[in-house]
Amino acid sequence: MLMQEEREQIVEYGKKMSAAGLCTGTSGNISIYNAEKELMAISPSGIDYFSTLPEDVVITDLEAGIIDGVRKPSSEWALHTMFYKNKPGARAVVHTHSMYCTTFAVLGQPIQAVHYVIADANADSVPCAPYYPFGTVELAEAAVRTAGDSNAVLLGNHGLVTCGRDISGAYNLARNMEYIAELQYRALCIGKPNVLSGEEMAEVMERFKSYGQPDSKKTGY
Repeated sequence: MLMQEEREQIVEYGKKMSAAGLCTGTSGNISIYNAEKELMAISPSGIDYFSTLPEDVVITDLEAGIIDGVRKPSSEWALHTMFYKNKPGARAVVHTHSMYCTTFAVLGQPIQAVHYVIADANADSVPCAPYYPFGTVELAEAAVRTAGDSNAVLLGNHGLVTCGRDISGAYNLARNMEYIAELQYRALCIGKPNVLSGEEMAEVMERFKSYGQPDSKKTGY
């Protein structure tokens, strides 16, 4: 089976994403890009994550041409391919409809530096792209344009997109962004959050460069 490892990872992380409450039903989607083969493995459209099998995962090129698979790929394929085309280091993309991130996406407001772990997104603020219908190239273009250097971006009235150097990184970034969005929401319910300054976040980002064991993959701080 072509890209069997990537297909199995899509199944594994789809279940994790659903179990963690980052998506409900069949919403959200995941992809992994194999740069050597120049092919993408992406979750199928409209199949429950706990019912998805490796053979259900679709292999496409970056123009959405189906290379292997009998299922229809996620309707958000353009969102995924656009990130791979514009972010050379991206090897996985996770799109969620998690509650707190989506709450700020509905408000059209960014996730701010209410906690230093936002630096994991390579940004001190996660911006919100304007609304476009799901599954459109316009949405994909707006997401990448709005993200800029950030590895996370909110989609207006829609959800969250993260990318990473592997599926573990993209998934954990999505979880961290949901954690920060919840902190921001809860803080706003009480009063005005203390948002870290650009200078404070610059120091955090510098310290992140040497965090953890050599060659380790961060999952928390």
